[in-house]
Amino acid sequence: MGPLTGVRVLDLTRVLAGPWATQLLADFGAEVVKVEAPGAGDDTRQWGPPWLPDGSGAPTRESAYFLSTNRGKRSVTLDLANPAGARLARELALTSDVLVENFKVGGLARYGLGYADLAAAHPQLIYCSITGFGQDGPEATRPGYDAMIQAMGGLMSVTGIAEGEPGAGPVKVGVAVSDLMAGMYAATAILGALYERAGSGAGQHIDLALLDSQLGWLANQSLNYLLSGQPPGRHGSAHPNIAPYQAFATRDGFLMLAVGNDRQFANCCRALGLEELTRDARFADNAQRVAHRPALVARLAAQFATRSSGEWLEILKAAQVPCGPINDIAQAFAEPQVRHRGLRLDLPHALGVLAPGVRNPVRFSRNALEYQLAPPTLGQHTEEVLAQRLGLTAAELAQLRGCGALGKVPA
Repeated sequence: MGPLTGVRVLDLTRVLAGPWATQLLADFGAEVVKVEAPGAGDDTRQWGPPWLPDGSGAPTRESAYFLSTNRGKRSVTLDLANPAGARLARELALTSDVLVENFKVGGLARYGLGYADLAAAHPQLIYCSITGFGQDGPEATRPGYDAMIQAMGGLMSVTGIAEGEPGAGPVKVGVAVSDLMAGMYAATAILGALYERAGSGAGQHIDLALLDSQLGWLANQSLNYLLSGQPPGRHGSAHPNIAPYQAFATRDGFLMLAVGNDRQFANCCRALGLEELTRDARFADNAQRVAHRPALVARLAAQFATRSSGEWLEILKAAQVPCGPINDIAQAFAEPQVRHRGLRLDLPHALGVLAPGVRNPVRFSRNALEYQLAPPTLGQHTEEVLAQRLGLTAAELAQLRGCGALGKVPA
């Protein structure tokens, strides 16, 4: 029994930020119904290759992208432009605790599914709207996508090779972190609203913007600017506030060094055979090391180049210096600690194969998370959900499908 067992979530989202939030809620035990447009469904269903292979190894039309964000949900196809389809969505909303949507501002109101429409009949509803720029302001009506938000929100200005070095220039992060963090903020906000509702009995509207989220999680970089008045720049793999804290080339590759305090610095210097650096006034504390970063990095880089990554990692780990290999994703999944923690997940899929995934990293001592539903095929649970939640009969479902409210019969 997950901690959110009994909580009903209506998921009217697509792509990443919203589905990431609702997948987290599903992992925690919530009953999540994902409403998709008939025919195409969530945009990410088409975002392949790679595709989930069938029993013979041939690719299906289930994309890796969709599989990554829709575990634990049941899929219902409804045509919201069809009055009967919109009515069904409204009825599902009125039997839910939470509704999450990422339509353009005001986009659901045309179907009678705006917050004001639903709250009047269901004042306990928690309604979370995720948009690029929020529900108000000069940019509110613009669509927002992760890459543009990473750029506008300042993240790309501090990501990439430092100015003046070969290959310098802004770079986006390798996963859609603006979307992912907005999804995490959304899930956290929903949990807060559920807790507040337990006391007040009232729901509320959560207005969450990708741009706001991006600025919100710049963390130390935003405060570096707000305190100094100087926009921080790019440092490659190096940390703007700590030294030495970056990747170093070894004889056969790279490793990541993450020295966070003076004790670790002293241990690092002894392990590297550079104990004289601990007596150098330029490196006496972190502030001095940051001020004299080029000289320090040059000394360390020359030493790291003398041995292999494996040798240095063993030496540094024995000296209790934080460090690690720079793994590709295959190597990351092969790490003994990752294997021990069982982070890979395989769930029986409706197509008769196992769908791989990654376990939720949260571990509760009393509420062990259960993973019972693989990401659904499009419309897989339409009849099941409408019969269970709304009490519709087989004849009523056939009539709704006949009038186009549900789309075509799923394959």
